[in-house]
This record gives sequence, structure tokens and C-alpha cells, in this order.
Amino acid sequence: MTGNTDTTRHSGGATPTTPAPVIVVGSGPTGLLLAGDLATAGVPVTVLEKRPRRISNLSRAFVLHARTLEQLDARGLADELEATGRTLDRLRLFGRLAIDLTDLPSRFAHLLVLPQYEVEEALRRRAVEAGAGFRYETEMTGLAQDADGVTVETRGPQGRTESLRAAYVVGADGMRSAVRDAIGLPFPGRSVIRSVVLADVRLAEQPQGLLTVDAVGDAFAFLAPFGDGYHRVIGWHRGRDVPDSEPLDLAEVKEITRLALGRDYGMHDARWMSRFHSDERQAPAYRVGRVFLAGDAAHVHTPAGGQGMNTGLQDAANLSWKLASVLAGHADPALLDTYQAERHPVGKAVLRSSGGLVRLAMVKRPWTRAARAVLTGFLNAVGPARRGITARITGVGHRYPAPRGAHPLTGTRVPDLRLAGGTRLHEALRGGRFVLITPSHQPPPATRAGRLTVAHWASDRRTTLLVRPDGYAAWATDTSPAPGALEAALTTHLGPAPSPRLA
Repeated sequence: MTGNTDTTRHSGGATPTTPAPVIVVGSGPTGLLLAGDLATAGVPVTVLEKRPRRISNLSRAFVLHARTLEQLDARGLADELEATGRTLDRLRLFGRLAIDLTDLPSRFAHLLVLPQYEVEEALRRRAVEAGAGFRYETEMTGLAQDADGVTVETRGPQGRTESLRAAYVVGADGMRSAVRDAIGLPFPGRSVIRSVVLADVRLAEQPQGLLTVDAVGDAFAFLAPFGDGYHRVIGWHRGRDVPDSEPLDLAEVKEITRLALGRDYGMHDARWMSRFHSDERQAPAYRVGRVFLAGDAAHVHTPAGGQGMNTGLQDAANLSWKLASVLAGHADPALLDTYQAERHPVGKAVLRSSGGLVRLAMVKRPWTRAARAVLTGFLNAVGPARRGITARITGVGHRYPAPRGAHPLTGTRVPDLRLAGGTRLHEALRGGRFVLITPSHQPPPATRAGRLTVAHWASDRRTTLLVRPDGYAAWATDTSPAPGALEAALTTHLGPAPSPRLA
């Protein structure tokens, strides 16, 4: 059965049917990348989305960071998106604080400024081409799980109710996640800033920089281009604390922008305006039984640093290959527990860093502003400190826990290495396989067709390195592996090699 096959029935007394081993709730960037990965790995997957199928020009996010671009490169999408967006190798924050990306240890030593809907469309196209099934205007209304699977109740077009059955469910349905509510998880945290104004406007004067952001006194503002003649404006004023439902007009947006940036750039012709509040929240668990949370359903952050969409996409990259391995019978279901162990600490770290940037921007008292000036001067002057904060914001500095006694590379992000034959690691990772990189003289391991790509170093390096499908090191040794050691490592991470067929 493919992901596009509709075999569901009305739920009134009928036995729930299984349209796919995995149901993904939500078709934002996180759900789309996850669905595309699963379908590419041959796992039938169905995506439920309560919105109608249409491309919206209203975007929440505008920035792709280096680590996310690396993940997209491993899926053959980065070059296409880079051609669509605009790159920025230096971001100036709060007057003096400049984040220089040119020395990032990545092929993508820059930010890519690109509206979220462009990212979604590329990911949606990939998922559809791989065979993922989509059900739009379909809302999840209930969920129950047992030892063998999950039953999802839905309401679709014209109020049609259906009962679906899956092995696993992933909630990628945003901050107000119905999946998270259904499994009884709290979403502790708080609203950090209230009455943030948002508007999509045309500008009579173009800003000097690609992204414009600053905080002066009690006001903060951010400008980013859509690429279609409109700019997104996000602003906040400490003294204007009103409910999200309070009417908003362009005059208020212009005033906040003038206070924060010194000018309003002749804003006019707003096509959309709104208020919202920015929260810092994180679910205590990203997994309950056979149900997982990813993206904003698991964690929400302030918009500072542009890390929200990026963190969700990396959640999906971490979870997808693990689900595929378990469903194919190549890995023990205990592998799925590592999703919580690896991604929850990253979500917590992003909460700290994005929240820290907001607090740094919005300090009020003279002595705290003076302290901010000293801190930003320190970060600009001291290389290791500057590189550390840049690595955290861009995602290239995150690493995952490794077993005691493991090789130092285990759990670290592996950069886009040049391999023998003129290929790159990210190219070798396409298709969702593990990649084993060995010295050229090392005998090849037992074949694991469809699960493992074997490559050689382009140099005389002697390390043997096993790279996971999400681009992190699974296992390594700096010397020739002892007899059986390599095969044992491959069996641990990929399952046993198939037995030779008898003649």
C-alpha cells in the first residue's frame, strides 16, 4: 500500500484501517521534512493537515541557518533554495553586536534569507514525489494508543469522520498541538513578550542591509524582505502592553519602527497586520509510547536568532531515520528513545540562547545597558566567545551524547567532507543511508544494500568513520578495526547483514 492510497472508512462502528505505518499531524516544515524522509526510505506515511491545500504568502520564519542548510543539502534541496533566497554572511544585532558567519566550518558559511513558504513548497514537492500521502482539511479529533499501534480519529471535509490506525504518530502540529494535548503532556513555560506587532508592508525606502534589526530604549524592530516587493516588520514597545485582540493600525507599526530603527522607511500598503505574544515553552517529553512531538509542538522560542523553524527541521532529521530503521526491522525499538535523549537538550539550549538574545536586546536600566555594551564588545573582540555563540545559533555546535569510552567524534556533527572520486558526504547521504568512510586499502564490509554507502577518504586519513543518515558520527576508530569490530559496529547501528542465499 502506498502513502497515497485512501482506504479509510467512517468510524461509526467500523474497524480502524491503517493508511500508513506513520501518521504525521501537521504539514509545516517539520512535518514535511519528516514525511519526505520516511517516504524516501520506503515507509508509507500519511500527513494530516487541517488547513486547505494552498501556498500562503504569510511566513513566520525567514532564516535558514548553516546546520539546516546542511540537512537540506543531504536531501538535494539546498542549492535550489539558495538560488531562490539571498545570503547574508554577517548579521548586526543591537547596534554593536555583529555575528560574523564567514569562518563557520561549513559549506554554508552564511544565513539564507528566504520566506518559510518557499521552504515548505520545496519540502512538500519532495514528499509528494517520494510517495507521501496528504489529507488536507482533515483535523485530528482524538487519539488512543495501545501496545500494537495508535488509533487516530479525524474530521475531514464536509464533516466526514474517520478512524485511522498507524504504528506511530508524530505531532508536528504547532504550538497549540492537538497531539500533545491528546497524550496529556503539559507545555510549561511563559509568555516572554506580549503585544508584538507584525505587518507585511511595502517600503518607499529600501534598508541598507538585507536584515535590519535593532533595539533602542523601549522599542525593538526587525525588517526582512519577502522578495516580492513586501517586507515583514516585527516590532515591540515596552509601554504598549495590550491584548492580542486589540486592533492594530499601520501608524502604530511605523511609530515602533521609528523608535527602534530611527525611521519607518515609508511603510505603506500593508497586506496583513496582527498582534501576537512570544512564548518560551518546552514539553517535558518528546515521546509518549508510540507518539512523538517535533517542532513547535515540542518547543517554542522567541524569534530572536531565527532558530524556531531550524530547530524543528533538525528534530525531523533526527527522528525520521530512526523510525525508518525500526519499521524496517533493522533496529531495536529502543533506538526511538534516543530521540528524547538527543533532541530535548538541544531544544532547551535553544530556549536559553534565543531568550538570552531577547533579554540582551530589551534591557532597560542604564546600568544594564552599560553591561550590554561591555558584553557585546567582549563578544566582538574575543574570537572563541564569538565563535561559540555563532556555533550555537547556527546549529553547527550542537552534539549528541555518546556512550562512555566512545571515540571523541561519536555524537558530533560531521561536516561536508570531500570523498574519493570527487563526491561529497552530503551527496553520499542522499537517500537516507548510513555512510561508512574508510581508508582506500581497507577491505569492504558485508553488503547492506539500501542501508549503507561505503566511501573512501579523498586524503590519506586512516580513520574509519560511520556517519548516521542525519549527518552525525555513529562510530569511529583511528586505527585499523580489529577483526570483527567493524562488523559489530555496523550490526549495532544498521542491523545484521543479510545471510547469503544458498545456491
